[in-house]
Amino acid sequence: MKIVVAITGASGAIYTQRLLDNLDPQEHEIHLVQSSYAQVVISEELPGGLRLPKGTATHSLKSMNAPFASGSNAPDAMVIIPCSMGTLGRIAHGSSEDVLLRAADVVLKEKKKLILVPRETPLNLVHVRNFELLILAGATILPANPAFYTRPRTIEQVADTVVARVLDHLGVPHKLVARWGEKE
Repeated sequence: MKIVVAITGASGAIYTQRLLDNLDPQEHEIHLVQSSYAQVVISEELPGGLRLPKGTATHSLKSMNAPFASGSNAPDAMVIIPCSMGTLGRIAHGSSEDVLLRAADVVLKEKKKLILVPRETPLNLVHVRNFELLILAGATILPANPAFYTRPRTIEQVADTVVARVLDHLGVPHKLVARWGEKE
């Protein structure tokens, strides 16, 4: 599967890291795009930087020649994790001024999987209406709301409860967390 992973300036870089840690570039073609503010958040939240799996292709935000920026070469799925409300709003309203936004537009128009992982709280009416527009367009809104029934003990285990749901929606098998009612 060809998967585009995008990072915005929203807090929650650990979610991106844990997703990348659980996607195998031997099994999937992985492309990475970062918004202009993502690097600032990564430096604040991941002091060692973002660790990319070997074989992950990185793309400049301004490079509109990325292969997945065209409907004739659309990715199978795109995950924006974490997704800022600014990015979410621009996608909801069809803005495509950089490769991250263009790729999301391509994924929607080609009816592929677009998974947005917002981490904002509280929500205002504009956020909720943008959620509605994106859901109607075919996107999945998967808020970064961790679960605690697995009794996570580390920050990574808390993040994994969200990443597990992302992997489920991608159709990627995993054993990150026990499912409800299953023994660990």
